[in-house]
Amino acid sequence: MAESTNPVTVLEESRCWDLLASQDVGRLATAVQGMPEIFPLNFVVDGESLVFRTAEGSKLVELVINEQVAFEVDGWNDNSGWSVVIKGSAAVVESGEAHDRAEALPLRPWVPTIKTNFVRITPTEITGRRFEFGPDPLPEYRYGKRPV
Repeated sequence: MAESTNPVTVLEESRCWDLLASQDVGRLATAVQGMPEIFPLNFVVDGESLVFRTAEGSKLVELVINEQVAFEVDGWNDNSGWSVVIKGSAAVVESGEAHDRAEALPLRPWVPTIKTNFVRITPTEITGRRFEFGPDPLPEYRYGKRPV
């Protein structure tokens, strides 16, 4: 019998931060009055937090109403993939030293719009998984077919 290996590996927190720092696009998940929203956005890692820019609008309003967010980043190639999820709180970076620090980060808007608000996500939890791609181990289970 062939030895099987687990195609899913839990990543250590330090590896999750390395993977986050290797990317510049992720998805922010918010929820207001029980309705989830997902926003694609560019970001930078700053220490053990994430920073993004935003204009006035629904994303900023939702963060003010409910600061609890999730943020997901992933990557893949032909053989494997990975996903890192951060859960935590998002806060608008107010003026002063914290704002000056955010302004100095290598973070520019994707599109030519004015985005003067910086938001920092501080994680309470960070998890990551690596996935090894391969053939379906039991193709007979597809489409509800089960072996006899």
